[in-house]
Amino acid sequence: MPDQPDPRALELVNHLRQRGISDANVLDALLSIPRDRFVPESIQSNAWDDRALPIGCDQTISQPFMVALMTQELALTGSEKVLEIGTGSGYQTAVLAKLSREVFTVERHKALSEAARKLLEGQLQLSNLRFRVGDGTIGWPEEAPFDRILVTAAAPELPETLLNQLAEGGRIVVPIGSESQQQLHVVDRRNGEPVHFHSVSCRFVPLVGEHGWKVRD
Repeated sequence: MPDQPDPRALELVNHLRQRGISDANVLDALLSIPRDRFVPESIQSNAWDDRALPIGCDQTISQPFMVALMTQELALTGSEKVLEIGTGSGYQTAVLAKLSREVFTVERHKALSEAARKLLEGQLQLSNLRFRVGDGTIGWPEEAPFDRILVTAAAPELPETLLNQLAEGGRIVVPIGSESQQQLHVVDRRNGEPVHFHSVSCRFVPLVGEHGWKVRD
């Protein structure tokens, strides 16, 4: 018999459905991923709360609602080649891996990237992932174009470097704004130009790099 879903995951998914997440594939993916494995042991009792949690390196695991919303906005069909900027804990990465053909994920913190890779490829046995440690604002140019790009940190503006790596007809989802408050932007590339759709207000850690916020001493 298949494993029964974790009751805490069921409760979370029902909560997300009530908040307007309607994509059944996204909800099924969240139901199948053990979020408590992606947070430090000391706060695992809070892993199923609908809020962001610290994961070290001044980074967070995103609020489940935001993970679900951003994934839903990507409109994945299962055939896409996806670029993720900001591996973090690997939780969003796992969702993308279950819903797309291949995921290329970039993280500037080596410790986070290595921990996520160990969990995703080891314990969860996901095999359609490629990892890179480096400046996410540069993207992964030699693997472009990508059908979808997801940015899990706040950019001051839409990074032109990432837009240039998006396939024609593709979509990028990215928080844009100040370091303290942003709007989630859904951007399609049509005839080589960006077409913006605004979504909800949000708050993410800054996207640091050559084409984002600068590292402070």
